[in-house]
Amino acid sequence: MLAVLYDIHGNLAALDAVLADASAAGARRFLLGGDYALFGPWPRETLDRLDGLTGVTWIRGNGERWTNAPAESPPDLMVRRAARWCAEELGAADVARLAALPEHAVIDDVRYCHASPQSDVVGLLPEPFENEPSLLAEVRERRLVVGHTHLPFERTTDEGLELLNPGSVGMPFDGDPRAAYALVGDDGAIDRRRVAYDHAAAAAAVRERLGDWADVVARRIETARAAV
Repeated sequence: MLAVLYDIHGNLAALDAVLADASAAGARRFLLGGDYALFGPWPRETLDRLDGLTGVTWIRGNGERWTNAPAESPPDLMVRRAARWCAEELGAADVARLAALPEHAVIDDVRYCHASPQSDVVGLLPEPFENEPSLLAEVRERRLVVGHTHLPFERTTDEGLELLNPGSVGMPFDGDPRAAYALVGDDGAIDRRRVAYDHAAAAAAVRERLGDWADVVARRIETARAAV
């Protein structure tokens, strides 16, 4: 069984809850879909925990790219300050290692990428949108798994491509603060799961470790909403 984890964002408490749930369910392999450390209160600890897993396939998210090159991030003071802080916590070697990860992986005829096949910041949404077909044009696998939007969904396109977003481990945006991830069985069956953890304590850790300038991140963890 494969556990699919996206958008952990340095939230060690959420990650530990998910790993415990996945282990109890019988997961022995892991697909890690990017955005591992940026914005969260425990970037170093989160990466250490992920490095301790076995049977892991890693891909890169925009968070790893921004941490490596803050000038490539949006011109937002909070984002760039968070990227610099995260880079200091991780150290140059790990920042470079994460930035060099591949953008895609294919496992069992399923393609995994961070946001969409064409971009690490242009994501797919629970409902189809006008230019979605152009983002999916080059996908030849039966299923595409993405993250980035922190909005879990599962649907099939008119062309028959299965789409899955397992949601965010560390910072959901669908109004449910529980950590989100998915299990994929050996037969390809998808089990989207939610795991409760102390998200209020995680938000408090953001304020304590990053400072008041990161309050928007704390409120996102508290409310499970992007707009706060």
